[in-house]
Amino acid sequence: MTTFESIHLSKPTIALLAKHGITTPTPIQQELIPPGSGKTLGFALPLLEKVERQNGISTLILAPTRELAVQISAEFTKFGRGRDIGIAAVYGGVSISNQIRELRHANIVVGTPGRLLDLMQRGDVHLDRVRHLVFDEADRMLDMGFLPDIERILRHVPKQRQTLLLSATLPKEILRIAQKYMVNPARVQFAAAVKPEFLHQTYYQTSGDQKLSLLIHLLQRERDLALVFCNRKHVTAKLARRLSHNGVHARCLHGDMSQPQRERVTADFKGKKFNVLVATDVAARGLHIDDVTHVYNYEIPRDVDSYTHRVGRTARAGKRGEAISLVATDEERAFFKQILFTHAGNIELKLVNNADLPGLVEPPKQNVGARHGPQRFHPRSGQNRNRRRH
Repeated sequence: MTTFESIHLSKPTIALLAKHGITTPTPIQQELIPPGSGKTLGFALPLLEKVERQNGISTLILAPTRELAVQISAEFTKFGRGRDIGIAAVYGGVSISNQIRELRHANIVVGTPGRLLDLMQRGDVHLDRVRHLVFDEADRMLDMGFLPDIERILRHVPKQRQTLLLSATLPKEILRIAQKYMVNPARVQFAAAVKPEFLHQTYYQTSGDQKLSLLIHLLQRERDLALVFCNRKHVTAKLARRLSHNGVHARCLHGDMSQPQRERVTADFKGKKFNVLVATDVAARGLHIDDVTHVYNYEIPRDVDSYTHRVGRTARAGKRGEAISLVATDEERAFFKQILFTHAGNIELKLVNNADLPGLVEPPKQNVGARHGPQRFHPRSGQNRNRRRH
């Protein structure tokens, strides 16, 4: 059996891992720690072994979203305790002045491309001493239009460096970047993180009128954490509000929320203060929560890769999970046909009796004065739903 000792981690690092209940390396860590790269802990551990306190930034990790940057920097901080190493996270939506102060003593920087470029243009960050460069979730950075920013950043990083590019999928643009900016890269590929025997994938054919009732019907049976995916930001907020008014404890997560709001919602979801999170693909990129048991595609993703990313949020760490898609429109049927083709035989059609679906309680319209129209009552408790929420 492979151990952390056999892949040459130092005794202090192994002791710190054991303190957090991590005693055996995962397959990706077994494969990638020896060359000094891997996924989150897989790349964090060897980099922490190599980095020494010095003047300047020697390690740069780029991530597509603020949430993922926060998560990665937290892992570095947790497992870098006892080392004289400065770690800084830089991302938008929060005070830049605090980040500038942290950068003055940083050896490891984790950040999003946009904020990093802002800091570079201000002269507050210099990358001429970077020896290790990591692109985490590179495919999503391309999807979000970060390629020009990435190429501008790369022009300021020394050519003599170790580069790690992590991607759940390998579109042609990723391969082009690897060919252009990496020298004889070693390619390490793994089977899907989610094993079919642990992930049960189903879909329902429904209609636009019955889609929400079907989702509520399914969610009211859940007892653990569930992620509901939408394609558009305004839909997440509206859907979370409608779910809440129909007895489902739901909140939303999308890119228009402030960073403190997003961090609070994420922490509350992880802490199980509510059990249904309605999110867009981009907002959910930084979420890595092992206790998510159900993923719902309320709006069908427009490509197979997005579907793969979504359903990969459940059935993690050897646990079982459910992925359920609600297909309602002709457009969604067209998108889902390609998903069915790619996942041939793994997605099961399920039926529901429409008579079992609940009636809907509509929330009062926002920004309406004293006239709220007829009163609505919660179907279970009879609670008046026309009172304003604060």
